[in-house]
Amino acid sequence: MVAYYLTVFSKDGEKLLDEHFDASADTEAKHIGTAILEEKGYLDYTHRCVSPSAKLVLFHR
Repeated sequence: MVAYYLTVFSKDGEKLLDEHFDASADTEAKHIGTAILEEKGYLDYTHRCVSPSAKLVLFHR
């Protein structure tokens, strides 16, 4: 398991969410990240999820 980082921003650039979670692969991280966004109501906000190697796993602008 490795740590993935999920960040959400408001339209004015304020960081609304900055947390990490563990996943075994990029596909699992994408599912977990999407679930967190849905749960917290941030799915339609600008967000990104990156792997430890800085690979972009999830992005919405």
